Amino acid sequence: MPNYLVDGYLPRSRSGELAELMARLRAAAERLSAEGTPVRHLRSSFLPADELCLHLIEAESPEAAGEATRRAGMAPERIVEAVSVQ
Repeated sequence: MPNYLVDGYLPRSRSGELAELMARLRAAAERLSAEGTPVRHLRSSFLPADELCLHLIEAESPEAAGEATRRAGMAPERIVEAVSVQ
């Protein structure tokens, strides 16, 4: 299944909300999966200097990855396919 990088704005003043945000995203992914749309939150990174939050999500489509973030109460700015390089 492909991975997608979802980026969104998060002001530094709200960085204390990150743990709650990740919990909501994981719960939204689990709900979507239970409904038949496989989605899994893999990890997130916060870039405080840029006020940017990046979420790596495994999903069957960019729309499914976006739906998980929207259900978590986030407004994704961009969703792009990500390829892992090891």
